[in-house]
Amino acid sequence: MEFLQLAKERHSVRKFHSKPVEMAKLQNILEAGRVAPTAANFQPQRFLVVSEPGGLSKLDKAGNMHGAPLAIVVCSLKDKAWKRPQDGHSMVDIDATIPTTHMMLQAWSEGVASCWITWFDPAVVRSEFSLPDNVIPVNILVLGYSDDKAQTPCRHQQQRIPLNEMVWKESLPCSLK
Repeated sequence: MEFLQLAKERHSVRKFHSKPVEMAKLQNILEAGRVAPTAANFQPQRFLVVSEPGGLSKLDKAGNMHGAPLAIVVCSLKDKAWKRPQDGHSMVDIDATIPTTHMMLQAWSEGVASCWITWFDPAVVRSEFSLPDNVIPVNILVLGYSDDKAQTPCRHQQQRIPLNEMVWKESLPCSLK
């Protein structure tokens, strides 16, 4: 499948079958996250894989995991993330977000649905999984087989702003200045 077609077909699923994700597919998904680029190649991303009912219940305390049989808590090591020298801005979130995107797209290419969760309480995740202070839970990617209505790739025509409104060439448009 061509990449743009894959990107247009992928959609967030919020209702899952209980069928577990096969280990070979999970390994490919995790590998896609491992090879994702990070700032200065510091590689602070870490993946906490949760598939046991007890662990999934812990995650449900932090936010809605939509009944998925598998979740990957995408974390970043705060003290390992690169900081931009000009202003000290840490890439801790970005270095977890790029791997999340890679894993989400790899999952879809494997026939595995996902939903990217950012509405969760990181303090609950930290407490329930005994994460040390330097480990920042940034995203949760829930995975499984969809029990949700499929969405059409054509939805982007109505749901996304047109490319000509999103792209600026050389300077900001007058309406934004």
